[in-house]
Amino acid sequence: MSSVLQVENINVYYGSIHAVKDVSFHVEPGEVVTLIGANGAGKSSTLNTVAGLLHSRTGSVRFLGQELRHIPSHKLVGRGMALVPEGRRIFQHMTVQENLDMGGYCRSGDKSADIESVFARFPRLKERRKQVAGTLSGGEQQMLAMGRALMSHPKLLMLDEPSMGLAPLLVEQIFDIIRQLHADGTTILLVEQNAQAALAVADRGYVLETGRIVTEGTGAELLESDTIRKAYLGG
Repeated sequence: MSSVLQVENINVYYGSIHAVKDVSFHVEPGEVVTLIGANGAGKSSTLNTVAGLLHSRTGSVRFLGQELRHIPSHKLVGRGMALVPEGRRIFQHMTVQENLDMGGYCRSGDKSADIESVFARFPRLKERRKQVAGTLSGGEQQMLAMGRALMSHPKLLMLDEPSMGLAPLLVEQIFDIIRQLHADGTTILLVEQNAQAALAVADRGYVLETGRIVTEGTGAELLESDTIRKAYLGG
């Protein structure tokens, strides 16, 4: 079976700043793959390049065997790619249900079964389905952003810093949901500063420093690495 995502030698610049340097990695069907590293290491820039929000000067981004580098980002959802962006970016003035409806815009027909599936995974959202999204707690907004992405039935779910700004108990809940999605066979690319939590849930991980991948391995291998532990896990 071919890779869901194959990224090869991408280079991304912000003006004269070289933010992503010859980055290559792959994601196989059903895997959780995480990109970890310090703030400013290039994790989100890499993810946003995959999502078509930034553009690489070189290399290729292949999704399900198709080159994506010149396809507009808004067309990628219909191809099976969904991004939960950093900061969640829900529609603040819409209700929970309206946000979910927007997540399924690329799917034709009745979306009620999809919405009920999201509510089964996120019971708190069902309780608040008529509530204006901007009045939800941070954790509930993150659940809504994830639920909205799942409405498109993604073949690749990309999560950018899902635990950012959340209390420890809510971080645990978000990673429990990621584990459930993994168990259900969802393919996930996860960018996360909480390296401990990310590696604990990931099949494989890549460590970025100043825009380059410096280490890769299974989640378990990276968790056990003295170098990784000292640099990112506080050990």
